[in-house]
Amino acid sequence: MSAQSEKLATDLKVLVHDAEELVKATAAETGDKVVELRRRMQQTVNDVKPHIVRIETAVIDKVKPAATAIDQYAHAHPWQAIGAATLVGVVIGLLATRR
Repeated sequence: MSAQSEKLATDLKVLVHDAEELVKATAAETGDKVVELRRRMQQTVNDVKPHIVRIETAVIDKVKPAATAIDQYAHAHPWQAIGAATLVGVVIGLLATRR
């Protein structure tokens, strides 16, 4: 998972860099340079998409069991779940008003 995240971060940095180059190039020039930059951007986006899908799937696979357990607990112990949710809401409210 860590290697995938690092690869995704690197690919996104390349995508941002290429987008910045494209913006700079289109402001001053048209022609072959713009076409090449657009091609590189499209290739980078195409390379990044499968990584995003894999990471998204891995995150969903890890979160789904926790969500199921929370749902089962809330159905088995509704008053405790309501109390916990209220407490979390109060803490968030206190933190939000401190600013």
